[in-house]
Amino acid sequence: MYTIISTLLLFLIVVFSILLLFKSKKDRQDTLEEGTCPSCNATYRTFTDNKTNTSFKVDVIKKRLLKNHGCSGVIEYEYTCNSCGLKEVHNSIAQGCSL
Repeated sequence: MYTIISTLLLFLIVVFSILLLFKSKKDRQDTLEEGTCPSCNATYRTFTDNKTNTSFKVDVIKKRLLKNHGCSGVIEYEYTCNSCGLKEVHNSIAQGCSL
């Protein structure tokens, strides 16, 4: 009886740990999509030219397409931080071909 309860409890702990891992990865990807580095918390910088009254935005995070697996496949992106050198690869679901 104790074996069944302990096995069930261990199974539930493993399932919730895996779900927590996926949530953490999704939160990091959302932070990178917003333009903030999750490691060093660096964000984009804005500069204003006084002569022409134009503002320039310098992004800290660079997003590069690694693989595109077709219309219904997964798209792999590499995010690179210019401040701390962080590199992460995340997957996104394709939005379709939109033909």
